[in-house]
This record gives sequence, C-alpha cells and structure tokens, in this order.
Amino acid sequence: MYRESIEKIISLIESELKSEKNGVLDNASLARAVGYSEYHFLRVFKSVVGLTPADYVRKRRISEIVRKMCVSDRPISDIAFEYGFNSKENFTRAFFSEHGILPTEFRNADCSLRLYGRFSFESEAIVPSVTISNLNGFHVTAFSFSGLSPNQAWNKYNALGLSKQLTGGKDAVDFGVMRWNSERKALDYYIGVKSELVKGNVENTVDLCISAGVYAVFDTYPASQHTFAEVIGKTWEHIYRTWLPQNGYKRAKGYEFECYTEQSKLYSERIYVPIEKE
Repeated sequence: MYRESIEKIISLIESELKSEKNGVLDNASLARAVGYSEYHFLRVFKSVVGLTPADYVRKRRISEIVRKMCVSDRPISDIAFEYGFNSKENFTRAFFSEHGILPTEFRNADCSLRLYGRFSFESEAIVPSVTISNLNGFHVTAFSFSGLSPNQAWNKYNALGLSKQLTGGKDAVDFGVMRWNSERKALDYYIGVKSELVKGNVENTVDLCISAGVYAVFDTYPASQHTFAEVIGKTWEHIYRTWLPQNGYKRAKGYEFECYTEQSKLYSERIYVPIEKE
C-alpha cells in the first residue's frame, strides 16, 4: 500500500547521505515529499522499514563510512565528515553506540560489523543447510557480555584479541553461547573457546557446560565481511520463524551456541540449537 511512497523516500535519503542540503532529511521535509502528515509519515516509515528515519539515516551513514574505511587509508575523521558528521567526537560516539567498539579498534582488528544496506522490499530468503546431530557434552571457558547485543559482543571480543588471550596466542574456534534469562528478560551471551584449549589468562571468565543431546545444526551460507552479521541475524530468524514451527521440533533446555573462527576470514558460521520433538 505504501510501497511507492517508501521507495521515493529511500531514494531521497540515499541521494543525500553525503551532501545533505540543510533540513532536507528532517521528518517534516520527508513527510512533505510524499504528501503525508509528519505523524502519519513516521508511523508508516517505522512499520515498513523497522527503523525511524533518523535511525535509518544514521545506520546507513555509519555503514558507508565503514565500507570506505576498509578500502582506504584516509583519516577516519575525513571520511566521517564526508558523510555529515561535523566532528570526530560525534562520529566516535555514534560508532561506539552502534557497534560497541571504537572506530580505531575496528580498523586495527578488521573484524566483521553488522552493516545496513539500502532498504529494499525485495529481501533475499535465507535457507541455511541443516542436519540433526547427537552432540557430546563439552565445556567452554568464556567471557560474559551481558548487556551487549551479540553483534557488539563479537566486535569487542575480536577487537580486544580475547581469543588468543585464552589460548596463549593460538588460533581456535570461538563459541558464542547464549540462553534467555527470564529474570532479567534479556539474553545472557558469552564468547570463549573450548576449555581444553585454554592456556592463557582466564581472569574474568566463566565455565559453561554445553549439555550432550540432540541439536539442530545450521550452516550459514558464505558471506562477505560486510554482510556476514546480517546473514547470521536472518539465519536465526529463519530458525525460529520457519524451521522449528514447520519441522515438529521445539527448543530443548540448555545453551544454544554459534561457532566461528575469526582468523579464517571465511565469513560462515555454524549454529547449534538443542531440540526435542513437539
């Protein structure tokens, strides 16, 4: 119903990401561009895009800056200024709020960030490969990242080099382990390595027991550095919205976890969900 109007607004926003004319991307101006009241425009945009116009603009600008940072040695402040940030401090605050690490930490670590591409009504379906597996139990020595989103947790873990801190400098498969905390009404999220590989500093870590049992194992399809986090998010959506309801299983007790080797730069991961028959 609103597709034509939203596509017109998205085109306007995208055309002005770098050289915004004064006020052209404020809510009132965007609403006038499609003949809506400001209240109606905000409601429609949020319901369709999933973000407010201001959040969409901010996420798109930061995402384009990140892409430029990956292919250019230009000072970060220069690239940020090109996309409308009037000071290095403002950009640093916005970047940290979005990704949980500083721009300089990202440039040094060259890790994967969740970037936002241009909104499109044509969303690619995510259908990962899946197997059912009987898993032996094991332990993970991990850092707690409660209070951060999984994306921000991985950013911080990789930027601080915590994997090699645990293993004493060796490469290893990293495990993102999670469980819903009903008391906090939030996700408890941890990242670490198998305890048998730990040879380094374990200060501020916890020991997690991954239970033996039946797991649905999902392999995300290969992505790029800039699309990896988005593919992971869509894979989780597919698991809970499509695969579990349609295949006669429900989530069993225990931890879910995802594993990935950052040093591989393959940008594909494996997700394990404990399951039982409905």
